[in-house]
Amino acid sequence: MSDAIPAISGQTGLDTGLSRAATKQNLDKAAQQFESVFTGMMLKSMRQAKLADPLIDSKAMDTFRDMSDQKVVQNMAEHHPIGIGQAMSKFLAQSQSEMGAGPDGTATATPKP
Repeated sequence: MSDAIPAISGQTGLDTGLSRAATKQNLDKAAQQFESVFTGMMLKSMRQAKLADPLIDSKAMDTFRDMSDQKVVQNMAEHHPIGIGQAMSKFLAQSQSEMGAGPDGTATATPKP
């Protein structure tokens, strides 16, 4: 078994992770995950603004509702996005247009004139 060691680069000796965002597929997946997190936070805030007391209130019901909300949020982000992930994806794609591709397909910074 051969485990690949991640490249160490930069002044700090840490990988900046730019190679992960080099492909459109990775960028779209990150945008979908961001959409899911954002929608989840929005749904959680709406749940905290209780308009009435529930008939059955317990930790088990809270846990089940949170798990159900997480599945709903993932499904919404995948099939019916609200658009914030797409906006983020476009923004990141524009910033990557300033970068070129290295010989191995990873993003490398191009000097500006």
